[in-house]
Amino acid sequence: MAESNMRIPSGQGGLTRYSEEVKSLIAFTPGHVVVFCVVILILIILLHYLA
Repeated sequence: MAESNMRIPSGQGGLTRYSEEVKSLIAFTPGHVVVFCVVILILIILLHYLA
């Protein structure tokens, strides 16, 4: 029988796993992002009418 040059993938399947334990110093919740967007929107509207 002829030899096959087929390679079997490793146990990880070529995926690289990075550390998920890194915590950011600044964390925003979805609520913070919404409030920030509303504040920016109000500032833009005020500047539009006052300038």
